[in-house]
Amino acid sequence: MVFDTHLHTEISSDSEMKIKDAINKAKDLNIGLIITEHMDLFYPEENKFIFDVNKYFQRYEQYRNDKLLLGIEVGMQIKCADNIEKITENNNFDFVIGSIHMVGGIDIYHPEYYQQAKEDAYNKYFKAMYNCINAFTGIDSLGHIDYIARYATYEDNEMYYEYFQEGYDKLLKSLAQRDKALEINTRRLADPRAIAILLPVYKRFKQLGGKYVTIGSDAHKIGDIGANFAEADKIAQACGLRPVFFKQRKIEYIKKEYYRCDLTLQDI
Repeated sequence: MVFDTHLHTEISSDSEMKIKDAINKAKDLNIGLIITEHMDLFYPEENKFIFDVNKYFQRYEQYRNDKLLLGIEVGMQIKCADNIEKITENNNFDFVIGSIHMVGGIDIYHPEYYQQAKEDAYNKYFKAMYNCINAFTGIDSLGHIDYIARYATYEDNEMYYEYFQEGYDKLLKSLAQRDKALEINTRRLADPRAIAILLPVYKRFKQLGGKYVTIGSDAHKIGDIGANFAEADKIAQACGLRPVFFKQRKIEYIKKEYYRCDLTLQDI
């Protein structure tokens, strides 16, 4: 079964989605779900983007089965690496996404981060991802590598491989060496230009020894669940990367009948 491995319900500060509505949508799409609520320790606004892990499992354990798994998206900052490790090791998560939302103590969703040159802002973002991948050994997949391109305020927000090759290569090599998955986040894949810009990144991940991708919508609303999965699948197959999901922190391979395997870069 194909899994949407990244979505947020009302437990996350930025979502109002009900888990029962998400389950019904997944049934309509014939896909599985992994709930991945936000855990951003040391967020500058009190009680935002954190949740009570015990209450999370108390509320949602009743829904856990082969088609509904319970994970977490951890916001990676070096200063919270030890705290996050304790949370992920001491709780029964199926899947752990590691993501960068904060750089230098600033949420890069906010325009104030971009009051600097694009090159500086993006290089700091790459450095944060690289440092955190080395510090957060307990994650399963790196989430939305292109997150900064969603919210930057420059005339051109894209993270071109040829412009940021050094940052990309260090990061992708580190992921590959640690046998971590790289998420194909489908949020921006309705845009053919975004696909064209991301393709060299995933191709390079494969060249540097990467094997696996997780595919996640990052849905905060019902209508976004499973969105643009066909495009994500084409990227994975064109680059020779295996779509996977995680259950009980162990890798699960999506059977080949669930995706096409005869695509090349020219097809997209």
